[in-house]
Amino acid sequence: MVAATALALGALLFLIASMIRGIAKERSGERSVWREFGLGLSLMILFFGTWVAQGIAQWQTYTDEQLAHGESTQAGDFFSEFAHSTLENWQSEFLQLFAFVVLAALYIHKGSAESKDSDEKVEAALRRIEEHLGTLPDDAPSKNRELEAPRHPAEGRMSAAVEPSSDGAGTVLSTSDRKRHGP
Repeated sequence: MVAATALALGALLFLIASMIRGIAKERSGERSVWREFGLGLSLMILFFGTWVAQGIAQWQTYTDEQLAHGESTQAGDFFSEFAHSTLENWQSEFLQLFAFVVLAALYIHKGSAESKDSDEKVEAALRRIEEHLGTLPDDAPSKNRELEAPRHPAEGRMSAAVEPSSDGAGTVLSTSDRKRHGP
């Protein structure tokens, strides 16, 4: 029981020390700590706050069950139950997150921000840019209209064009920009 408590407190102190060391190393001093590291600090506070709340609620449930059975409460038994429920909860959360990351990396859900763009969509966009700049190679495969993304706002999207610049990089112009600057 003492070893489990020492291990849990050691892990807690390690996490807090790591956060403090990271803040001290990365802080620029120009803005407040909350402004520069607010996300990490907020998530750490939420995590520890909810973990303590879970412990308090579980302690109440544990003592009620022990009293209902006429048994005395033992801190070691409570820590064992608390550690079991905590690890069970973390296991299910990590499994869910892992499944989401792997499936999002492997499969496409059209229109989802988490999904990768299809190769066809990227190739169609590059082809349009190369055609506009006149740099499409002679050996490029012929157009396949089914794979191309819409080119005109009337087809459901805003169109864009690349205007060559003096340095050769080009500037992307939206439909509204082309109306102001000309074709």
